[in-house]
Amino acid sequence: MIPISVCIIGKNEEKHIEKCLEPLTHYPLEIIYVDTGSTDATKELASKYTDKIYDFEWIGDFSAARNFSLSKASHNYVLVLDCDEYLTSLDLDGLNEAIETHPRGSVGQILRKSFSDSQYRKEYSYDRVDRLFHKRNFHYIYLIHEQVADIKTGYTDYERYDIPVEVDHFGYVGTLDEKRRKAERNNALLFKEIERKPEEPYFYFQIGQSYNLIEDYENAYIYYKKAFELPLLMENEWVHVMANNFINVMVQTGRAAEALELYTPVYEDYAINQQFLCSFGSLYLNQDPPQPLKAMMEFVKALQYSPDSEADDYSGMAFFSMSYANELLGNFTASASFLMKSAEKGYPLALEKLEEMKKDMKERGMI
Repeated sequence: MIPISVCIIGKNEEKHIEKCLEPLTHYPLEIIYVDTGSTDATKELASKYTDKIYDFEWIGDFSAARNFSLSKASHNYVLVLDCDEYLTSLDLDGLNEAIETHPRGSVGQILRKSFSDSQYRKEYSYDRVDRLFHKRNFHYIYLIHEQVADIKTGYTDYERYDIPVEVDHFGYVGTLDEKRRKAERNNALLFKEIERKPEEPYFYFQIGQSYNLIEDYENAYIYYKKAFELPLLMENEWVHVMANNFINVMVQTGRAAEALELYTPVYEDYAINQQFLCSFGSLYLNQDPPQPLKAMMEFVKALQYSPDSEADDYSGMAFFSMSYANELLGNFTASASFLMKSAEKGYPLALEKLEEMKKDMKERGMI
């Protein structure tokens, strides 16, 4: 087994720290916890699971804290987690094999299931994030929303591979006021980054993300648009995340026509996964008047993809949207059929609609 250190930083995380650390103790992993100034019981609770606890004076720089945690790791390979991420699955043999079969200059990605309280988003969403690497080859850059970068070149474009590690993420769960305060803290650091590098689209993207997650769609639109106006490297995964989120924000703010005009010329650059095709199809449904036939073509394309995992499977969304498109066309039999297919995929909006239909039928005495 290749020795691995798990590196975690945190501050005032007594609500999360035990749920984060306890699952890690079931594996032969070194656990490093770096505290950046807690005034609650975080460190005391952490000490129940590891004796590798270190203090770091907070200087408004997440990368500095991350890199300090890397310096405390005894092993060269490090797995980085956040306090609000709880390990749900880890295959040691598969992890060892993945490391051995990939060069030291590549980075492993965990599968993250992120939960959100927003009424406009799915109950949860999946993404893959860079978290496993050799600390002599990589470190962190940026004050916030830090990214893994090659130590020699500073580049964030490198070979990535999937590792059999899965976590649940609860970063934006809480009251709207709590999420707003977190967004304000994050954005304050992002504005500093923009002062230093005003032509870096990543920072505008992240500010847009912060506003999107607290449902401030007008401000999200402003910063996504600024990011999109700057040169983008299509190889960066966040560019494709931004494309989907920007489309959804424009729909929320009544700018579906603008979104269609913006993305049609660059369609081929982005139409490489189910999620974008579903988002693009939704643009046709939100035109004035709606264009359900053109929308259906995008959803059919989406369903032709064979996702590698549940994280990449947006067929439930596609079926739900096809149900709505057929409803607009007056084909209620097909609409009901696609709604059932969406529900079978566990798509939350389909399940919610079916419950509403059952409740209505019960009230009418039909069941």
